Amino acid sequence: MPAADDLTSSDDAPVTPAGATPPVVASTAADLQPVDVDGVGAVLYGTIAWAVALVACLLLRDRLAADGTAWWTWVCLAGALLGLAGLWFVRRRRDAYAAKAG
Repeated sequence: MPAADDLTSSDDAPVTPAGATPPVVASTAADLQPVDVDGVGAVLYGTIAWAVALVACLLLRDRLAADGTAWWTWVCLAGALLGLAGLWFVRRRRDAYAAKAG
């Protein structure tokens, strides 16, 4: 294992290993844009995923009970219900931002 001194040059700039490409750095902070400003899509798809998992657990409840993992159903139910609450929150926040901007 190389010593800590071997990983930096004399001016303390990080040195990339041989054959590695250096990381790409954005030229300015103005080039960076947020991917999802309001979060509605992320919460919606997460809630859908929990609901699908809940349906799967309900369909397989006998097998889950036999394996001692029947509690998964309650976890999926909690995820779906919290997702609905989160969806209400982020939609309300998105609408408030839109009203303030326009």
